Amino acid sequence: MTTSSVTTPVFPTGSVLGYPRIGRRRELKKAVEAFWAGTTTADELEATAADLRISTVQRLVELGLDASDGAVPGSFSYYDQVLDAAALLGAVPSRFASLTDADGRLDLAGYFTVARGAGDDAPLEMTKWFDTNYHYLVPEISGSTPFRFADDRVVRQFVEAKEAGVVTRPTVVGPVTFLALSKAADDAAPGFHPLSRLGDVVAVYAELLRALAAAGAPWVQLDEPILVSDSIDVPVADLHEAIEATYQALASELAVGTDRPAILVAAPFGGLQGEDGDGLALLAGTDVEAIAIDLVKGSVPAGPVAGLETKTLVAGVIDGHNVWRADLDAKLTVLEQLGALGAGAVTVGTSTSLLHVPHDVDEDVWDGTDGRDPRLKAWLAFADQKVAEVATLAAGLTDGRDAVRAQLDEASAAVASRATAAGVVVPAVRERAAALTDADFARGDYAERAAAQAAELDLPLLPTTTIGSFPQTPEIRRARALNAKGQLSDADYTAAMQDEIRRVVALQEEIGLDVLVHGEPERNDMVQYFAENLDGFAVTANGWVQSYGSRGVRPPILWGDVQRPAPITVGWSTFTASLTAKPVKGMLTGPVTILAWSFVRDDQPLGDTANQVGLALRDEIADLEAAGIGIVQVDEPALRELLPLRRADQGAYLDWSVRSFRLATSGVRAATQIHTHLCYSEFGEVIGAIDGLDADVTSVEAARSRMEIVPELAEAGYHRGIGPGVYDIHSPRVPSAEEVTELLELAVKSIDAKVVWVNPDCGLKTRRYEETVPSLEHLIAATKAVRATLV
Repeated sequence: MTTSSVTTPVFPTGSVLGYPRIGRRRELKKAVEAFWAGTTTADELEATAADLRISTVQRLVELGLDASDGAVPGSFSYYDQVLDAAALLGAVPSRFASLTDADGRLDLAGYFTVARGAGDDAPLEMTKWFDTNYHYLVPEISGSTPFRFADDRVVRQFVEAKEAGVVTRPTVVGPVTFLALSKAADDAAPGFHPLSRLGDVVAVYAELLRALAAAGAPWVQLDEPILVSDSIDVPVADLHEAIEATYQALASELAVGTDRPAILVAAPFGGLQGEDGDGLALLAGTDVEAIAIDLVKGSVPAGPVAGLETKTLVAGVIDGHNVWRADLDAKLTVLEQLGALGAGAVTVGTSTSLLHVPHDVDEDVWDGTDGRDPRLKAWLAFADQKVAEVATLAAGLTDGRDAVRAQLDEASAAVASRATAAGVVVPAVRERAAALTDADFARGDYAERAAAQAAELDLPLLPTTTIGSFPQTPEIRRARALNAKGQLSDADYTAAMQDEIRRVVALQEEIGLDVLVHGEPERNDMVQYFAENLDGFAVTANGWVQSYGSRGVRPPILWGDVQRPAPITVGWSTFTASLTAKPVKGMLTGPVTILAWSFVRDDQPLGDTANQVGLALRDEIADLEAAGIGIVQVDEPALRELLPLRRADQGAYLDWSVRSFRLATSGVRAATQIHTHLCYSEFGEVIGAIDGLDADVTSVEAARSRMEIVPELAEAGYHRGIGPGVYDIHSPRVPSAEEVTELLELAVKSIDAKVVWVNPDCGLKTRRYEETVPSLEHLIAATKAVRATLV
C-alpha cells in the first residue's frame, strides 16, 4: 500500500448518490432535441447544460448539502452515464471510429450519433439499468478496442462547479460494472468477455483519478452496482476478483490526495450480502475510503465487518427509487444501530441516485383543484425533499434527536396519516382478491385456442402488425393540452382524436398491415393513461423522470387499493373496428408494467397490488371481448425489469408477476387472441416466465440485438406465436427493406414461420411520420419477400 503525507478528507455527514439531470422543467431535453433538430449549436447546448449544472449544485447546497467537502454529487450526463464512461475511455465501436479525433474523443454530435445511430450505422444496443426503468447504452468491447483517457469532461465539470463555489464529488460508473455490463463486439474472438480488458480500463481510470486530484477534487464516487447482482453471465468469483484487482490498483497503489481523490464505492439497488459471498466484506478489505450501501433493498449486516474500522460507511437509508416520505424516526434508529458494525464513521445517504425520482413535490399544485387528493403531498418526497431528509438525519446523527425533534415528529405524523386514510384499504377490493381460485389464473389448451383463432381471424403467413401507438403529432399534444386546460370541450377533443384514428387506420390499410391498431392518440403515456382511469392512483403534472436519453416519463403514484370504476378503452377500440374490415387489436398495459412504471405503495406485498391491477384489467378485457374485439394485447415490457438481482429472490417474483398477467387475461374464450409485448431486456433470463404468461402471441425487442432472443426461444421449445421486432423504433434511422428482410430471415431460420409475426420493436409514439411510414413500408416489403420464399 502506498502511503501519503496528505490527510485523507472526511466524508460529508450527509450526501446523495446522484440527482436528476434533465432539469426541473426538462430544460436539458429541450436543448438536446433542439441541437438534434439543427436549431441550436453545440456551443449553445454546452452553455445551456453548464447553466443547468450550476443551478443544480447550488440548489443542492440550498437544500442542506455542504458546498465544500464533496457532499454534492457531480452526476450530470447529456444522455447516459454508461455512454459517458465509454466516451471517457475512447471505447467507440469501429463503425463510429470516423467520428473521433486523433485522441479518440467524440464531439457532441458524434456522442449522440453513437447513442442514436445514423444511416446504416446502428446505435449501441439499449437495455434496462438493473431493476429500474432507466435504459443504458451497452458498450461494445473486443480485444482490439482502444482504451485511453479520451474525454476529460468529468474533470472540467468539477472545475466548473468549483469556480462557482461548490466542491462536488465526481461520479463515474465503476470499471468492473462498466465491463461486466458491456457486450462482446461483433469482431471479438469467440469466447471473449469484456472483463478480460480490466487492466487496460483500470489504467485509464487511474489517469482520470490523477487528473481529478490535480484539479482539487477531495472525493470521487465510483458506482459498482454489479456487486448486488449474481444473475449476470459473469461468475461472482470472477467479479470479486475483478473488484479486488481494480481497487488494489486505484486505491492501494495510488496515494490519496496526491495521485487520487479519496474513493467512495457505491453499490445501489440491493444488498451486498449474497449467497455467493459478502460484497461489503470484500470492499472493506480494500483501501477505498468509503462504501455506500443500499439499506432500503438491502439489510443491515449482522455484526462487525473486518476492515470497516478504517472506512466511512455511507448508509443509504433514504429511498432513491420511490417517492414515499421516510419515517425519519425509524431511519435514525437504523443509523444509530450501524455503530455496531465497527465502521470508522457512519454518514447518511440515499439508497440509489435520485435520478429515478422527480425533482420536487412543489413543482405540482396539490390543492385539489386538478383532481388529485391534496393529502398526497404530505406523504411524498421527491428528490429535493429526499435531500432535505438526508440533511435532517445527518443533523440528528451528529447532534442528537432533540436537534431535529420537530422534523421527526412531522414525518411520523405524515406516515401515520397515510396508513389510515380512506381509499388506502377498500374492503370490496380485498374481498374479491381473497376469493380468487386457481381456475381464475388459467386458460384452456393452447392448440385448441390456436385452431379457434386461426379459423376466426384467417390471417396470412407472417402476419404484420404494429405494437400499438403511432406518432404523437404536435396537433395531438396540443389538443390534449387544451382539453386539460378546459379550452377544448370533451366532445371536440373526442372528435379530434377520432379524426386522427381515421387517418391512422387509412394509413395502415394503405401500407398493407394485416392487424390494425387505433394508434393511441388519446394516451399521453401507456401507464399514466390507465392510472388516470383507475381508482387508487394519482398522476403529476411535472413529476418527470428520465427514461433514456432525452425521453422522460411521469410515473403515476399508486397509493391505494385499485379498481376500475368504468370501461377505459372500449369506446376507442369499437370506433376503430367500425372503420375497417381487418382485425383490430385492443391495447392494454399489463399489471407488472403498470407497477414497474409507477411509484407503488410500499405498505403491502407487490404481488397483492399486482392482482388488484390484474382484476381491473380482467374486467376491461371482458368488456372488449363482449364488444367484438377479437385480439387484445396486454403489454408487459417491464416483466424482466422487476426481476430481483439475486437469483434466490427471483422465483417468488416470477410466480406473482406471471400469475397477475394470467389473472388479467384468462377470462376470455378460446377464439379471442391474447397478445403481449416485451422490450429492451435480457430475455434469456426469463424465457420460462415468458412461456408461463400463456399469451397466444408475444412480440419482443430483437432488432438492435439482431434476433439474439430467437435462438434462445427455439432452444427453450417456445411454440406459441412470436413477433421478434424487425424495426428499431428507438433510433431515428429508417431501416432498409434489405435490412429488415435479413432480420426476418434470421427469425424464420430458428422458429417455424407459421408462428412468426412481423412487427416493430416497440410502439411508434416517439417517432415522426417521416420515419415511421417508410420504415413500415420496408417492413411490408420485407415480409412479402420472405413470404415468397416460404410458399
